[in-house]
Amino acid sequence: MSMTEISDLLSNQTKGFSLQQKFYKDPGIYQQEMDRIFMKSWLYAGHVSQIKNVGEYFLYEMDTESVIIIREDKDTVNALMNVCRHRGSRVCLQASGTQKLLACPYHGWTYERSGALRGANHTYPDFDKSGYALKTVNLKIFHGMIFINFDKDPISFDAIEKDLDECLIPYCLDKTKIAHKQSYPIKSNWKLAVENYCECYHCVPSHPEYAEAHGRSFPEEEMQGLLKQVMEKGEKIGLSNSSINYDWLDSGGVGIDRSYDRYPLLKGFVTGSRGGKPLAPLLGDIKGYDGGTADMHIGPITFYLAYCDHVVIYHFKPLTLDTADCEITWLVNERAEEGKDYSLKELIWLWDVTTIADKCIIENNQKGVNSRFYQPGPFTKMEEFEQGFVDWYVDLMK
Repeated sequence: MSMTEISDLLSNQTKGFSLQQKFYKDPGIYQQEMDRIFMKSWLYAGHVSQIKNVGEYFLYEMDTESVIIIREDKDTVNALMNVCRHRGSRVCLQASGTQKLLACPYHGWTYERSGALRGANHTYPDFDKSGYALKTVNLKIFHGMIFINFDKDPISFDAIEKDLDECLIPYCLDKTKIAHKQSYPIKSNWKLAVENYCECYHCVPSHPEYAEAHGRSFPEEEMQGLLKQVMEKGEKIGLSNSSINYDWLDSGGVGIDRSYDRYPLLKGFVTGSRGGKPLAPLLGDIKGYDGGTADMHIGPITFYLAYCDHVVIYHFKPLTLDTADCEITWLVNERAEEGKDYSLKELIWLWDVTTIADKCIIENNQKGVNSRFYQPGPFTKMEEFEQGFVDWYVDLMK
């Protein structure tokens, strides 16, 4: 579609209704999304526990882009584009590893962990190596979480730090480790995957394992009494009672969405487990269980569930126009030992079974959206957060 056609489509979008079909199927719109959203947003890339030692790296891959996140030395982590400055080959082919030098497998150009070009054989005498370092990406480490931004002049990360720092201190996420990380490829446009996460209207019929324990499955007004109890207990065990909500149109800029809200668990559950019992040692400075959990949002496509004994990170990535990836990371106390302090099977059970169900739901949603007979439908009061996402998307694309 041309820019004029996209503009007309946006102007005809009805507020309070789901998006028109072309927003999920048009290649031109997809490219605009990459430029306007993903190349300008702060994106969760990983956790510092993945690169504890000098030379360790992992790849962050999205759409056509691949970034090397590597520890240069004890105090420095770099984000380097995985594109050789000779003729563009990928430099690192494995998803993770340890490298003293980065060596392109095509013609053997080598790079320091800083990205500087170290060696290039058979070049002309006037060749200046200083002009051929690997291109860099902006990087920020916040409470042990690594964020990147592709923009040359990115919006400041300061608002995220300012608003969420106090809420995150009790969890000591910089003193956690990845117990498990898993990708769930989804045959759908990325927006349908994010939209599904942003509403719990479907939770009761589709996720009985989640719905029996989590207050988000029910209208907010029905949970006020339980929430008051959770907030009182939370204060006693060291958690913040703050409620931060700068999402979507209220974020103040592209890619700095941030929120933190606690809500109650049900039926005596203390964490997101089978049966509601503790799963792992308490995190950080938390002194007990408050009978609730916290939802958190950083950037446009990363969401968190912060329990008292573990944290679950949901990160969505577009791979192509009609395929996406839902990557889930489970964080536990860095001192916890698998098999002794926690069972990996039980730790991941809830969000694994929930995401497998979501994958099916989202893919069926895409199949319906692909129909000649699809037309946008109205949002309900339990889809207000999803509607906020759609309103933000339309505004940003305009």
